[in-house]
This record gives sequence, C-alpha cells and structure tokens, in this order.
Amino acid sequence: MLKKRLIPVLILRDGLVVQSIQFKHTNVIHWKPVTAVDFFNRWAVDEIVVLDVSRNGNQRSKFYEVIVGLSEKCFVPLTVGGWVDSVDEVRKLLRLGADKITINTEAVRRPPFITECAQVFGSQCIVVSIDVQDHGDGKYEVCIDRGQEPTGLSPIDWARQAQEMGAGEIFLNCIDRDGFRQGYDLVLLKTLVDAVNIPVIAMGGVLTWQHLADGIIQGGAEAVAAANIFHYTEHSTRKAKQYLREAGIDVR
Repeated sequence: MLKKRLIPVLILRDGLVVQSIQFKHTNVIHWKPVTAVDFFNRWAVDEIVVLDVSRNGNQRSKFYEVIVGLSEKCFVPLTVGGWVDSVDEVRKLLRLGADKITINTEAVRRPPFITECAQVFGSQCIVVSIDVQDHGDGKYEVCIDRGQEPTGLSPIDWARQAQEMGAGEIFLNCIDRDGFRQGYDLVLLKTLVDAVNIPVIAMGGVLTWQHLADGIIQGGAEAVAAANIFHYTEHSTRKAKQYLREAGIDVR
C-alpha cells in the first residue's frame, strides 16, 4: 500500500500567494512564493501544488517566472495548474520545472483533452482537478472557471469519465468548504474515492490536523491537501505529519 501524502497548496494571483475563501482571493499571504517553498522544503512535505487563479492574462508571464523560481528551490514533486488549455501549455509548464500538471476547465469542456495529455506525457503526469458545489440534500455539481460556471455534471460521473480518459489522479476541491475550516466533505470524498481506481487528493476546509486524518481514515484519500492552514502555523507540515503518524497513518 502506498504511503499517504501531505500536500501544501500555493494559490497564486498575479504572482503573489493569496488566501482562498470559497474561491474568492483577497489577503496576500506571501509576496514571494519562493519563501513559502523554502519553509515547506524544511518542513517535510511530500509534494507542492501551485495553482494560478489570475484573471489578467497579461500576468501569465509572471506565473511562468514564478514556476521557474520555485522549481529551482523545490526538492519535492511540483504540481502546477490554472488555465491550462492545450498540450503546448502542458509541455511548457513541464519544461519550466513542473513534475505534474492539473487540468480542470478545459478537461470538462473538451474531455478528449485528458487523453491527448495522457498520451503525450503519461497518465502519471496528469491530474484532473474537480471543483464541486454542494447544493444540499446530497446533490453536488461540478463547476468550472474557478467555480463561477456550473456544468450540471455529477462529480462522481465526471471522476469516472476522467479516469477512463486517462487521468492519473483526481484533485477534489469543495467550493463551499474552501476557507471555512469545517473539514473535508467526507461523504462526497468517500463516495468519489470508491467510484474510481486512481488516487484522490482531498482539498478544502482544513482547520485542524484531525481534519487531515479524517480525510484519510474516513474519506479514503491517498493524499490530503490544504492551503491556508499551512501558511499560518510555524513548522505546520512537520507537526501535521507527526499527528498523522500518531493516528496510525503510514505517511512518507
């Protein structure tokens, strides 16, 4: 059985690391993303995810510069995403130093895009990110364009299709829980994990280390991710790993 992974997430807007609350990005956490990576390198993380949420297309070159800088400092796998809509863009990000790529909106709009990427770069390199809105009464819907566009898709059905099209992993993010510190949506997480045969990364809502443990023990996630909590607690990821070990979880 694979060891469970602990993954901090950097959300970048115009080259700055920002806080995320229900996909709204306001407070700047780090002016220099490389500062966060320096911390995480010392704090025993397994992987780092970097997501670009910039709305200004003119800032893309700044994002590329950040990825180059991060890849030079990062000693663990670097997963990069945000507005990835072509095989050429995947290739460019990999050449800049990314190890894996997350795709989201373009994959929903054009599912064969997943297959195209997997055939060129390998499924192990392609992570399909699924942003989910909870409508209550057990009804969930996939949203794209950073949560602004509902699709009518069931996250379970979409995860199965993404797997069939060649996705190597699923990155599940719950919009309603993002920044609200209530823990992962364990019902949705467990249902989706049971529906696919590829690893699922849980994201959205972590306030305590127990929330991370719940994502693995109750939700069945292969990896647990969080953004805000890791930026506000010194030695956060090291402390989180120790907590998970004491909970009987086999982490890296």
